[in-house]
Amino acid sequence: MTIPGIKLGKLDVPVPVMLSPMAGVTNWPFRVLCERYGPQGLYVAEMITARALVARNPKAFRLCRFAPSESPRSLQLYGVNPGIVEQAARMVVDGHMADHVDLNFGCPVPKVTRRGGGSALPWKLDVFAELIHRVVSVCDAAGIPVTAKIRVGIDHEHETYLDAGRIAQEEGCAAVSLHARTTAEYYGGHADWHRIAELADALTIPVFGNGDIWGAQDALDMMKQTGCAGVAIGRGCQGRPWLFADIKNAFNASDERVNPTLAEVGAVIEEHARLLTEFYDGDEVMAVHDLRKHVAWYLKGFAVGGATRKAFMQSENLEDIARNVRELDPNLRLPDEMADKPRGRVRYAKKVHLPYGWLDSRELSKEGREALFGDDPMDASY
Repeated sequence: MTIPGIKLGKLDVPVPVMLSPMAGVTNWPFRVLCERYGPQGLYVAEMITARALVARNPKAFRLCRFAPSESPRSLQLYGVNPGIVEQAARMVVDGHMADHVDLNFGCPVPKVTRRGGGSALPWKLDVFAELIHRVVSVCDAAGIPVTAKIRVGIDHEHETYLDAGRIAQEEGCAAVSLHARTTAEYYGGHADWHRIAELADALTIPVFGNGDIWGAQDALDMMKQTGCAGVAIGRGCQGRPWLFADIKNAFNASDERVNPTLAEVGAVIEEHARLLTEFYDGDEVMAVHDLRKHVAWYLKGFAVGGATRKAFMQSENLEDIARNVRELDPNLRLPDEMADKPRGRVRYAKKVHLPYGWLDSRELSKEGREALFGDDPMDASY
């Protein structure tokens, strides 16, 4: 089974795989590692808060950086106020900051949903449509395709994915990506791929399926079972950027898979540390502290012992990382029973946090708009 590429506006995507934006994870060092293994896909930058970009917050601009090798440059914007997100999109276009813009309507994190953002926003059909319309209007003139990331809904009594998909298509989005869980499901249980199939059948634009892709076979199974045009990878690639090589090979009907030795994993860890040091403008301490969570993912499943893991967690500079890598057993490989297993967070939401009265209506009243947008409550800080 060979999977064909897709077009997003004028943008060709020969391998229909997307690195899903993950806060604190998908900065350009990690994207570069993923793209080296699986070129010709979409590797999306972590979520940029529109208000912070408009306010010219330095961290927002840091997160907007791309490595020279990245092509196309994919940037994700998050916001609630359509006017603010439109301003951020205008900055992206006028500054030639990206070749593709993704809009975040999938984040289930309480600090986002309690303001009506992320996966909460598609419940308000009018605001959702207006926000997409404004951003597409700005980006379309520059030939920049806009896509949208959504979830099934807030919970199973308040599902939004079919309405959201149709609106995104009507307002000019080039594709949508569906994480087949609700906000309430967070990252727990199993993604309901049947919802991806329903959305793919309902729309004429490409649908990327997202949820529970831990290995290349999962990607193939999702494509076969749902008829989606491509797959979006989140937690499955944490500590495993070579997953994109496996998926690229699978989509080209090849059985070749990457099964690195611990020496090869160690080399990736060191390269990741060097790239993060460049990302943090030479600050090794910040780079190595950022690397710690990645190291936990890189070593997941390997029998390296608690002392080794602790030593990495106590690293403060590149030499510490290099020394700890040298102590690894270079010939060790991941046990077969640990391959393609779930990674990252797996819990359900304890509670879905929403603005007061959010579920009372599918539209936002004048008073609701004033309460939500009147003092521009979107955080300009990080």
